[in-house]
Amino acid sequence: MRVQSLTLVAASAALLAPTTPPAATVPDRPAEEPVAAPATVTVPHRPREEPAARRDGDVRAADLLAKARGCAPVSRGRYRPDAGRPATIPVCGLRGAVFWKSDMDIDCDGRPTRRCNRHTDPGFSPAAASAQSDGRRLNAERLPYIVLPAPSRLWNHRAHGLGSGSVAAVVYRGLVQYAVVGDTGPRDIIGEASYATARRLGIPADPRAGGTRSGVTYIVFEHSKLKHIENHAAAVAEGERLARKLVQGDRPRTR
Repeated sequence: MRVQSLTLVAASAALLAPTTPPAATVPDRPAEEPVAAPATVTVPHRPREEPAARRDGDVRAADLLAKARGCAPVSRGRYRPDAGRPATIPVCGLRGAVFWKSDMDIDCDGRPTRRCNRHTDPGFSPAAASAQSDGRRLNAERLPYIVLPAPSRLWNHRAHGLGSGSVAAVVYRGLVQYAVVGDTGPRDIIGEASYATARRLGIPADPRAGGTRSGVTYIVFEHSKLKHIENHAAAVAEGERLARKLVQGDRPRTR
């Protein structure tokens, strides 16, 4: 029955077709439609990520990594990237600096903020981070800082003139972020930085689930303590100066 009725409808439509003026079927179709070129939607101009690839200064990440290619160990042993993982990370020496290559865990300690507090970070400690020049604790959400392992027989950073306020360059995926030493961590674990450091490097900064498991190089300049540890602009200026001298082969000197 359905085949027959469809046939009848088609036949009647064919009989009525001549009465409909052909011109009335086309006027609403613009002649330019075929030229709706998808060329304007092409993506060739988006692959370059120059805005995200900004750096604090003009020393290239590749130049710093070239200096940190080998390793002359200054630590007596190796550190763990996290509790329970194998100890595989030595601290290495350069002329006027030390460095290590590891993961990055997120440190939110210091002044409580919207993203760094007891609710966002189960291990949050308001008194752990270093104090600013005005006596208040550092703001991990806003200030790029890194964490040194506590002095031990494994390695004592104080023997290299390092401590709170020392200047560091953190390198990750072609980016250089200057920071200060702002906290002290466990004696046998290395590879931790503030929320702000991670965020500026494009690393997930959630203190619970953020960070990265590898690929971060930390370079800390000896005897480079800043008077105002909270002054990031001063850390950038001093870090850039010391990094440039390191890359050029001179021993970095502080003011």
